[in-house]
Amino acid sequence: MAITFKKILQSAFLTTLLSTLLFGMGEANTQVDFRAVSKAEAVNVQNGKHKEFCSVCGMTLHNFYKTNFAANANGVEKQYCSIVCLVEDEIVNNQKMKNIRVVDNLTMKMIDAKEASYVVGSNKPGTMSAVSIYGFGTIAGAKDFIGKNGGELKNFNDIYAMVKSTQAKDMAATKERQAKSAKMGEMIYAKMCIKTDKKFKSVAEAKSYLEESKICGNINDKQLQAIGLYLVQK
Repeated sequence: MAITFKKILQSAFLTTLLSTLLFGMGEANTQVDFRAVSKAEAVNVQNGKHKEFCSVCGMTLHNFYKTNFAANANGVEKQYCSIVCLVEDEIVNNQKMKNIRVVDNLTMKMIDAKEASYVVGSNKPGTMSAVSIYGFGTIAGAKDFIGKNGGELKNFNDIYAMVKSTQAKDMAATKERQAKSAKMGEMIYAKMCIKTDKKFKSVAEAKSYLEESKICGNINDKQLQAIGLYLVQK
């Protein structure tokens, strides 16, 4: 019994630590994340084996669905956990963005991002940035959200300019968190996984392989992300 209880404590500690490393402090560490919806509720515009994951950072899209963006990037439909990853893809990967969409937090459907209203800096958690950004199909809906959760009303041009101006800082902080998470992923991989020599080009590719192959058994999403980060970097 002592061994079993010790394993339970270790698992709980790892989950809490991974949550902090991957997503920062705040609501992401509670049992239910405000940003998450079930996979069945989420609209996913991507195709292929990696479609459940952000095109840039590899995070599971439906777990951050309320901050999701999508676009036609160089002719390919892509979906992102946040506008931060969309702008990263544009700036770093030279992706030409067309038909940019955002999740409407009123209907949970994808709408034209340039026609949406946005709440910036509410008390709800941000994704890939310290400042949260949530999209709404109507100004009235955005104002109602502000009344309950704080924040400022912005338009698409406002948030795009803001994200571009802080992109380097946001991604540097993200890469620092990911490096720590990858170290934790290495520990989990060493203890729980059948080893593989397979090479991966992205976190999304690594996570898809882990889910399909089951070389790490039944792991939760935070463990999956951490191991995926490790496999890409090793």
